[in-house]
Amino acid sequence: MSQCTSNFDFHKIQIKNVTEVTMFILMGFTGGAEVQVFLFLLFLAIYLFTLIGNLGMALLITMDSRLHNPMYYFLIVLSILDACYSSAVTPKMLVNFLSENKAISYLGCVAQMFLFVTFGTTECFLLAAMAYDRYVAIYNPLLYAVSMSPRVYVPLIIASCIGGISNASIQTVATFSLSFCASNEIRHVFCDVPPLLTISCSDTHTNQLLLLYLVGSIEIVTILIVLISYGLILLAILRMRSAEGRSKAFSTCGSHLTGVSVYHGTILFMYVRPSSSYALDHDMIVSTFYTIVIPMLNPIIYSLRNKDVKEAMRRVFGKIGIFNKVSFHS
Repeated sequence: MSQCTSNFDFHKIQIKNVTEVTMFILMGFTGGAEVQVFLFLLFLAIYLFTLIGNLGMALLITMDSRLHNPMYYFLIVLSILDACYSSAVTPKMLVNFLSENKAISYLGCVAQMFLFVTFGTTECFLLAAMAYDRYVAIYNPLLYAVSMSPRVYVPLIIASCIGGISNASIQTVATFSLSFCASNEIRHVFCDVPPLLTISCSDTHTNQLLLLYLVGSIEIVTILIVLISYGLILLAILRMRSAEGRSKAFSTCGSHLTGVSVYHGTILFMYVRPSSSYALDHDMIVSTFYTIVIPMLNPIIYSLRNKDVKEAMRRVFGKIGIFNKVSFHS
């Protein structure tokens, strides 16, 4: 009888622990006060640069009528996505660097994961759509305006968003359907799927397979679209007789291909691998790179390697009387 009572009490404690998990602790980067202040200043600078760069890019394209074509409409969406992507993670991380209380509420963790996965997955699909857009523009430039009309590019953008929301909904519901009774300390700077799976006291085998297969499928589909598009682009470029045309095509596509390679490379490393190979401290650095550093790099990649954007910057800055003595070299 006493054994039954003991088992019942233990079960009650387990249920109590499960139901009373109302917050998580984001352990983040460890170190003394000086290290935390340094990291705060570093990531604050990166975050401000990310916001200024991406929102500035979106504003520049909006202000310059010569950039009003589907390629740059996609770039506006990408810039807004990157600003939102970073904003889903960085502000809370900055607060934690200067605060002893590194807690995030249960619902706050749910919201952060949902937004983070939504923006990240949407960007995957959008980069694939941008690759298709470049193929259409280079393969038959005379029919580009017809082939990539609003009837085409608007549904592509909407479909990218739907894909992002769908994946985020599945991953978030699946993750937070688990029980968290062993610990509420997340060895990460934000609420991501792998570190949450490691602290769950439920069987996470199904969740790990879901993460592997779903993210793997998204990566395979989007990377195949990019590879096929750029394979056809390469054939079209090789057929061009004009050296200037080939140079412009390589310049335009080079920036996009650089952004795609860096982004997909880190995603594949993080999620498309067995759970036994997770090393949380190392993974935390990699995930910080693609959620915070890559959104900062995209405005640089898409502006410094793009002649049209540099000319638009010269025109816009010239109109408002700023940097009129600065020359942008091609």
